[in-house]
Amino acid sequence: MAKRLSNTQKEEIIKRFSSGENIADLSEEYGYTKLTVTRNLKKALGQDLFNKLILKTQSLNKSKTKSKELEKINSDNFDLLSKAKSGQSLVSNPLVNEAAFVEIAPVECEFNDESRKEVSSIPLEEIELPKIVYLIVDKKTELNIKLLKDYPEWQFLPEKHLECKTIEIYSDLKIAKRDCKKDQKVIKVPNTNVFKIASKIMRSRGISRIINENQLIAI
Repeated sequence: MAKRLSNTQKEEIIKRFSSGENIADLSEEYGYTKLTVTRNLKKALGQDLFNKLILKTQSLNKSKTKSKELEKINSDNFDLLSKAKSGQSLVSNPLVNEAAFVEIAPVECEFNDESRKEVSSIPLEEIELPKIVYLIVDKKTELNIKLLKDYPEWQFLPEKHLECKTIEIYSDLKIAKRDCKKDQKVIKVPNTNVFKIASKIMRSRGISRIINENQLIAI
């Protein structure tokens, strides 16, 4: 059985995530998967606040990366300037040594991305869904369809997969109600076999993924 985060760990992770630490670092330090950490954060903070903090963290990380790159460039430039002033040759420096650059011929072969199995998604026919789940729909009972890229925790996937139309199902009614907006409602699905039965219809509407907690299911 998979181990669960303790209440103390949850509080620490929420505090550190809110202050700008990224999920990958927290996952590695606490010894849990990124999806486990993400699921707990979403449950504690709510989808809207989680998304805002994700964007904030990404912005901070980009700033830190640019700052480090700038420091490295400034440091290298300072070294070159110091050598120039002291009369030392710059050729020995790997930054300006032409012999250090080796041209590599491109590999002329094609890769068939379509034939590769997606490690992150599970085929619908191979998964056993909970007996009862909940769906968020609009007032006309139309499915709440999103693109996979709208879910920050799945943005590590290739760009072409992020454009997939996706629906989310909830095992926990409280979480479903929390994510439900004013112009939406939550409905109960008492028999999850309906998703396998209606898979062709969903695919015809362009829906190719289902999210259930930390699982990505391919229709």
